[in-house]
Amino acid sequence: MSPDTLPFFVNFDPVALQLGPLAIRWYGLMYLLSFAAFWWLGSVRARQDGSGWTSEQVNDFLFYGALGVILGGRIGYVLFYDFANVIAEPLRALRIWEGGMSFHGGMLGVGAAVWWYARRTGRKFFDVTDFIIPMVPIGLALGRVGNFIGGELWGRLSDAPWAVIFPNAIMHDGWQSTALYQQYLTGELNHLTRHPSQLYQAALEGVLLFIVVWWYSSKPRPRMAVTGLFLIGYGVARLLVEQFRQPDAHLNFIAFDWLTMGQALSIPMVLAGVVMMVVAYRRQGE
Repeated sequence: MSPDTLPFFVNFDPVALQLGPLAIRWYGLMYLLSFAAFWWLGSVRARQDGSGWTSEQVNDFLFYGALGVILGGRIGYVLFYDFANVIAEPLRALRIWEGGMSFHGGMLGVGAAVWWYARRTGRKFFDVTDFIIPMVPIGLALGRVGNFIGGELWGRLSDAPWAVIFPNAIMHDGWQSTALYQQYLTGELNHLTRHPSQLYQAALEGVLLFIVVWWYSSKPRPRMAVTGLFLIGYGVARLLVEQFRQPDAHLNFIAFDWLTMGQALSIPMVLAGVVMMVVAYRRQGE
């Protein structure tokens, strides 16, 4: 089999930049780009007439929001995906360099940051969330691209023409295995191609959701409606993409031989979003 007929082999070096003893990984770099994108988009939105925000206030919130994302994401991963292992080995919770961040935990962390920021500045909770949420999906897209580059959170086996090979799904740190790469070149791994589900997530939860929420929030909406739309959009996208994403090995399906943890956590998001939008528009009509 000639190389041009082989599926893509995801063997990127997870280290984007090495500065002496300091290794900057792609996933961490995506976090930095996400925060930068949030700041830029937030500053653009703050300059719009009637925003009620300034660029300085966007900067202030970004500090709290970043803490919420990182702490909430890690705590959420421990609680939702790795609780049993952490109970057996508590120090495992501190090994952030080994990966392990949860979007749903990060969302709760940001919720706590919003509550704190709103309390300090005298704003309504949902006034803050409605302003910041349109900037969030771009960060989600970048995070999923980071997952793809790192060869983690891969999709299920597939024979789709665009399916790829994740060497890390075949063996630990397979991306740097010369023997595995030689097998790939001979076509021996073609039956192990998988959905690039991280890119599906980047497209749906990231780019598409950004377009929808940014457009929707570009005009005045009832308080809480923008937040509700985001919850619905993310939840539905995640429910769909989980059909192509490989469940976490230590959890597998948590019910009915098809329900994943990601889906179980997304269903309440959709329901909460629907309730928020209904309440928002009913209040507007009163």
